[in-house]
Amino acid sequence: MFDTIIRGVNLPDGRQGFDIGIRAGKIAAIEKRLTAEAGQVIEAAGRLLSPAFCDPHFHMDATLSLGLPRMNASGTLLEGIALWGELRPTLTREALVERALRYCDLAVSQGLLHIRTHVDTSDPRLVTAQAMLEVQELVKDYIDLQLVAFPQDGYYRAPEGAKSLERALDMGVGIVGGIPHFERTMEEGRLSLEALFRIAAERGLPVDVHCDETDDPLSRHVETMAAETIRFGLQGRVNGSHLTSMHSMDNYYVSKLIPLIAEAGMNATPNPLINIMLQGRHDSYPKRRGMTRVRELMAAGVNVSLGQDCCMDPWYSMGSGDMLEVAHMAVHVGQMGGIAEKHQLFEAVTVNSAKTMGLEGYGLDIGCKANLVILQAADVTEAIRLKPTRLYVLRQGRVVSQTAPRLPQLSLAGRPGQIDPGLDYLPA
Repeated sequence: MFDTIIRGVNLPDGRQGFDIGIRAGKIAAIEKRLTAEAGQVIEAAGRLLSPAFCDPHFHMDATLSLGLPRMNASGTLLEGIALWGELRPTLTREALVERALRYCDLAVSQGLLHIRTHVDTSDPRLVTAQAMLEVQELVKDYIDLQLVAFPQDGYYRAPEGAKSLERALDMGVGIVGGIPHFERTMEEGRLSLEALFRIAAERGLPVDVHCDETDDPLSRHVETMAAETIRFGLQGRVNGSHLTSMHSMDNYYVSKLIPLIAEAGMNATPNPLINIMLQGRHDSYPKRRGMTRVRELMAAGVNVSLGQDCCMDPWYSMGSGDMLEVAHMAVHVGQMGGIAEKHQLFEAVTVNSAKTMGLEGYGLDIGCKANLVILQAADVTEAIRLKPTRLYVLRQGRVVSQTAPRLPQLSLAGRPGQIDPGLDYLPA
């Protein structure tokens, strides 16, 4: 007897027509045909079953604040930073919580049940940390929300930056963040990493740093991150986010750098949507793409995950909470259009991101938590191409979101009246 049986799913590894039995919130069986009874049966009919999507890099304290106090007219990173600086003194805990909860509702509908958000600690009021800790508690039954103490104006550069970060950690924010390339000098950037890694080691916390988010090929703080990871024994618990300067570095230096990242057991998280939007702004033509070297990092064995970063905030006027939109952009920016590469990018918004976030019980194996998404697509490549409807979203076996299939009705003489945009679209 199962609580739920999902019948006839396709799996990301290519297996087709399997039944999934769920008991006590976990996957209890994966078989071609389950004959046991269940309290609930979901007919998937050849749709793709995925573990819930993960976003390992987001800014929930800024989400849905687009237009406050005004629009980013230039669309640049620096104007976005200036806008956030104008908005930050006016932020209230209530407004931050309200916007974050609205975004979390959107995330659930998209099958996004695991999010790591950076929390700006530059304002000594720490209203952002207070609000996000409240949101973390409010959504815990349906979203795993991780919080990073992020000294957005610089650990040393911001007044009380160092003290505010430690106060946020004392409040319960669980990950140490940083932004070395935004310090006043390269040396202060290096020293900030040394201090932050020491804090993480002493407190037993992971590290997630905005690192080298710039077009400057001489911004090389990621090599310091790799060294500090080894120095403090933090292998597997450190994430380098963005790493966009690597796109502009010369190949010889990168041939040294990527093996150092791999040796340190670091994770890497580019953010394709925001990277292609904000980088290369000082270029005329040719214009750089700005996303880090995803293919090369993956080939070296580095765990690469993909983040969304922003949704309708001072830096990015778009966004939908859809991690397949992120993977779709990565296909184009990274020129990774091969079938195997698309599978790699699908893993970058699922299993790789789960590894970056240190999630336990994640996946599609027996014993894993039944945090699952059924998509209106037949396989991984179709899912990335179509960014399809999330038919069912399950949290520990319980349906938390359900959406009717998208089946446009046509009125064309001599043509079928209904078309499924994915299944059976191409001839066998």
